[in-house]
Amino acid sequence: MRRGGPDTGASTLLALSFMGVLLLVGSALSVTGAMVVAHRSAQSAADLAALAGAAAITDGTDPCRAAASVAAANGAGLEECSVSGRDLVVEVTVPGPRWLGQPHDLGARARAGPA
Repeated sequence: MRRGGPDTGASTLLALSFMGVLLLVGSALSVTGAMVVAHRSAQSAADLAALAGAAAITDGTDPCRAAASVAAANGAGLEECSVSGRDLVVEVTVPGPRWLGQPHDLGARARAGPA
């Protein structure tokens, strides 16, 4: 008695194809998730750096130095710092995920000043 016919192995090929698609979708979702986390980290670092710089303006010390210190403590680099009156605007960057050829860092801006 002969087992199999013209469809022998078709389900294995189909299962491998589905697993490949799931692996690709999972990888894409992982990269997207890592980018969202890095962006949120950049925004938090920018907000905290701006607040520290605004407090330094009130104290009469160097606001950009305070902002850079807080940004570095949060894993970010201070790219831009400008004082306009009593307002401070900062821009920070954090390293982005390096998966699947994504070579860019993620940045965020924040402004702080008196209420």
